[in-house]
Amino acid sequence: MINKYSNVIAAELGIRPQQVSAVITLIGEGATVPFIARYRKEATGSLDEVVITNIRDRIIQLKDLDKRREAILKSIDEQGKLTPELKKKIDAAETMATLEDIYLPYKPKRKTRASMARDKGLEPLAQWLMAQKSSNIHEEAAKFIDPEKGVENEEEALKGARDIIAEVINEDADIRARVRKLCMKEGVIRSKAIKGKEEAGVKYKDYFEWEEPVARVPSHRLLAMRRGEKEMILSLDISPAEEDAVGVITSKYIRTANEAATQVELASKDAYKRLLKPSIETEVRMESKQKADAEAISVFKDNLRELLLAPPLGAKNVLAIDPGFRTGCKIVCLDRQGKLLDHGAIFPNEPKKNTVQSAAILHEFCTKYEIEAIAIGNGTASRETEKFVKSIGLPKNILIVMVNESGASIYSASETAREEFPDKDVTVRGAVSIGRRLMDPLAELVKIDPKSIGVGQYQHDVDQHALRQGLDDVVMSCVNAVGVEVNMASKELLSYVSGLGPALAKNIVEYRNEHGPFQSREALKKVPRMGEKVFEQAAGFLRIKNAKNPLDNSAVHPESYHIVKAMSTDLGITVGQLIADKNARKSIDIGKYVTDKVGLPTLKDIMDELEKPGRDPRDSFEVHEFDENVHSIEDLKIGMTLYGVVTNVTNFGAFVDVGVHQDGLVHKSQIADRYVENPADFLKVQQKVKVTITGVDIERKRISLSMKSDPFGEKPNSKKSEKRKPQGGELMQEKLERLQNKFGKR
Repeated sequence: MINKYSNVIAAELGIRPQQVSAVITLIGEGATVPFIARYRKEATGSLDEVVITNIRDRIIQLKDLDKRREAILKSIDEQGKLTPELKKKIDAAETMATLEDIYLPYKPKRKTRASMARDKGLEPLAQWLMAQKSSNIHEEAAKFIDPEKGVENEEEALKGARDIIAEVINEDADIRARVRKLCMKEGVIRSKAIKGKEEAGVKYKDYFEWEEPVARVPSHRLLAMRRGEKEMILSLDISPAEEDAVGVITSKYIRTANEAATQVELASKDAYKRLLKPSIETEVRMESKQKADAEAISVFKDNLRELLLAPPLGAKNVLAIDPGFRTGCKIVCLDRQGKLLDHGAIFPNEPKKNTVQSAAILHEFCTKYEIEAIAIGNGTASRETEKFVKSIGLPKNILIVMVNESGASIYSASETAREEFPDKDVTVRGAVSIGRRLMDPLAELVKIDPKSIGVGQYQHDVDQHALRQGLDDVVMSCVNAVGVEVNMASKELLSYVSGLGPALAKNIVEYRNEHGPFQSREALKKVPRMGEKVFEQAAGFLRIKNAKNPLDNSAVHPESYHIVKAMSTDLGITVGQLIADKNARKSIDIGKYVTDKVGLPTLKDIMDELEKPGRDPRDSFEVHEFDENVHSIEDLKIGMTLYGVVTNVTNFGAFVDVGVHQDGLVHKSQIADRYVENPADFLKVQQKVKVTITGVDIERKRISLSMKSDPFGEKPNSKKSEKRKPQGGELMQEKLERLQNKFGKR
């Protein structure tokens, strides 16, 4: 079975079957994607996490396909209808749709118009009509008039026969495949407002009269229309031109031109409209939805990865501020490990504007706790608070940083926060989260449901299981790429380490609290339920600073310690000296350490790690400062050029924080001077960008931005060969503003 899957997946991904077989075997043994990618390169031919994840997911799909195949074979066999030819056809089916098409004629079904016609003895008439050998249909139909069976006249006989023919056509696997292909390739999605719902569904105004090819509809647009349909504002239809679909049927079933053929043609039209169209439309809806989901989830994953891998400030004494007006600003002081030392509140803004006392409190806290950085949440009153903090004469060596606080309120009300700070209210917990996010975004963001971080599009409309799996994969990938200091990490962070999970992460924290810091990776084996297999999966991603063995604070796996030891012994130095001496490492011929189990990929990784053991792959931290003259949307003027930070990337553009509490939208037509199909190819979350203000609506709090060199020029931003989409594929300004209002609000 492994070989069967390996050949299929290898052909799809363009890799060798042996590579796929190795991944399947390792996953079957309980290995995680990060572990396989990092520590089993010899086995997989150095496949990366993306390919390994694709193999893992495809295995599940193929197994589900085989499970359904077995059920279908069993069902048909029990009916006594399984022939060698039919079994061969079922075994050859490569998709679930093909499998279901083959099974349809044998699928137990409720009473249908065709089955009732068969009960009336009309099947021979249907077969006679389908043969199309004679035009004398009335003479033939008269033979089947039988009032006792409910056939009162010729027309009833012909109608029943057409019902049988329609069902035969509907159950024709070849016809279904061809109509499905036509619908996917030539089908058009049409959206209309349900009568009387126009006022209630004004946010869907763009889709009240909308149509475009389903093959080209962008993910965000399809999901928006489906949401409108779910809310009973819109009605959707997906279908090709009816004459084209019926033509697919008649091209196979019409053999001549006579009255019998005319009856078959009538049955063909009925088969399409009554049976095939609803069924195929449902399938196309599902397939297009899956495609849209995959695109939306991919956008979310890319954004989440950038956010999780944002540069950390590092271990600093931090004062964090959750700004506000009426309720004041909540402040907390954290030590270099993120431990809460003190908290309070200040009221430097309207309406109290108690600036003197607020300044005194901040000075006192900064001195008492030797504050090295101040983190200010970027929500309400953030710029006003930032301006105040910068004006009170704090030491210049104290960094003042604006921090994205999306999700902090979710954390503050979570079970995790209540467990960590049972005697503190949500405002204190939220401020703690803001401060810790500055110190280490990854360590803090893993405590928050990724869907609450605000970097996706239509996340509540996509397949939730697929979304959860995709986001979990990203979090696990990021956590293991960075590595985790086991003596400082929270159980939430540890739970994403390869092989651990929530239960074992909790055991590690409890063991650490009871017995003190771990002195070595080997000591982790004393943790309850830490078996050899789990240790193998996790150890390389866990770090122990100041351990006796310096390799315990590196990405070198314990299974490879003997290799490093052999290298240092051959040079007559210690492992520590080998790490410290660049010239010594240069003198090593790694080829002499190749064995049947350890190849050059692993040895090269070891040498890279010895150069900078335990290095953090994230970029260095840089402070971004907004324009000091711009604090609110009222300060923005058309034509103004500002520097901002990308907060979200979607299929239709990107949202940028320019420091006025409301993100502006850079539509993809405004990202560059040339055509941009995928904004993610140009922009990433957390990226610093230069933008020009092209539109400001103060009343509706909407900001339009451009990154083009000439944002007000007439130069079109499109491919020369690009054809205009139906209904005007480019979004009008009014639509841009609605998108901006929906996604740009914090």
